[in-house]
Amino acid sequence: MPAASTSRRPARGGSRSAPAGPTWDEVELAPVVLVTGPEALLAERAVDRLIGLARDQDAEVEVTRIDGSAYTTGELALATSPSLFAEDRLLVVENVEKGTDDLIADAIRYVGAPESDVVLILRHGGGQRGKKLLDTVKQSGAPVVSCEAMKRDADKATFVTQELRRAGRRMDARAVRALVDAVGSDLRELAAACGQLIADTTGVIGVEVVEKYYGGRIEATGFRVADAAVAGSAGEAVSLLRHALATGVDPVPLVAALAARLRMLAKVSTVRGRGAGAERDLGLAPWQIDRTRKELAHWTPESLATAITAVAQADAEVKGASRDPRFAVERAVLRIAHAAAQRG
Repeated sequence: MPAASTSRRPARGGSRSAPAGPTWDEVELAPVVLVTGPEALLAERAVDRLIGLARDQDAEVEVTRIDGSAYTTGELALATSPSLFAEDRLLVVENVEKGTDDLIADAIRYVGAPESDVVLILRHGGGQRGKKLLDTVKQSGAPVVSCEAMKRDADKATFVTQELRRAGRRMDARAVRALVDAVGSDLRELAAACGQLIADTTGVIGVEVVEKYYGGRIEATGFRVADAAVAGSAGEAVSLLRHALATGVDPVPLVAALAARLRMLAKVSTVRGRGAGAERDLGLAPWQIDRTRKELAHWTPESLATAITAVAQADAEVKGASRDPRFAVERAVLRIAHAAAQRG
C-alpha cells in the first residue's frame, strides 16, 4: 500500500491559511484517510473510490468494515495486525461520529503509527463526537475528504454539471436549473436523475428533455410558482400553485420557495453596481445572477418590499396563524404578481 499523501489543494478563494483536502473523486490511497461530513452519497463515493484503487493495486486486497458505534477495545489492532501472508488490507470504520470511547482511544493510538500495508478509512458523519480523533488525523497530514451537505442551488447545479462531464456529456444552463428545481432536494435523487438522463439520451441535454422526464415534478414545486409570480404572471402562477396543492405539495415549502426567490432578488439588488466580485460572494450560480439582474430592472425597492411583506404574512399564516393555509399562500402569490405588474 502507498505511503501517506500529504499534498493538498489550495482552498477556494486563494487562502493559504486553510488548505482544503481532496474531493471524493480526487482522493488517493494513504495509510489513514478521513472521510467526514453529512452528505452520505459523496462519502460513499469516496470510500468506493478508495476500495477500487486498492483493488487495482491488489485484486485480493482484504476489505473489512467495522461499526464504530459497536466497537470494542482491540478490534482495530486485531484487524490491522501484520498478516502471516503479508496481504494488503483496507479497513473501513463507519459511524465514527457514534463511536465508543474505546474506538476513539484505539484510533488515536493507531494514527500515530499506522501500518504500511493497511489503508484505514475513518468515516465520520459530522458533529463534535470524536473531535480529538479528527484533530489528530488532520494534524498527522492524512488526507481529509469533506462531504458537506449541498444546500445551495449553485452547488447542486455544479454537481449536475460535473456528473454530466464525468460521463462525457453536457447539459445547457436552463436544463440544469430545471433539473435542480425538480429533484434537487436530495443529492442521491439528483444523481439518479442525472444517470437516467445520461443513459436515455444523446447529445447536449436541453430543458425540453428535462421537462419531458420531470415536467410534472417541476410544476409540483414552488419554484415554477415563484418564477411566474415574480414575472407578474398572476394567472400562470395561480394555475401552477393549484396544481402543486392538488398533487399534495404542502403550503409551507411553497411559501419557502417564494421567500427564497424574493431573497435572491433582494440579495442581488444590494450589490447591483458594485461589480462582479461582489456578486460572486453571494453564493449564486452565474445564470441565477444574470436572470435576477434582468428581473430587477423591472422591480422597484417599494414593490420588492411589498412582496416580501406579503410572503412574511403568508409564512406566519401557513404555520398556524390562519385556518386556511392554502388561501394564505394563494393570496401571497397574487400580491407578489400584482407588485411585479406595477413595475416601472
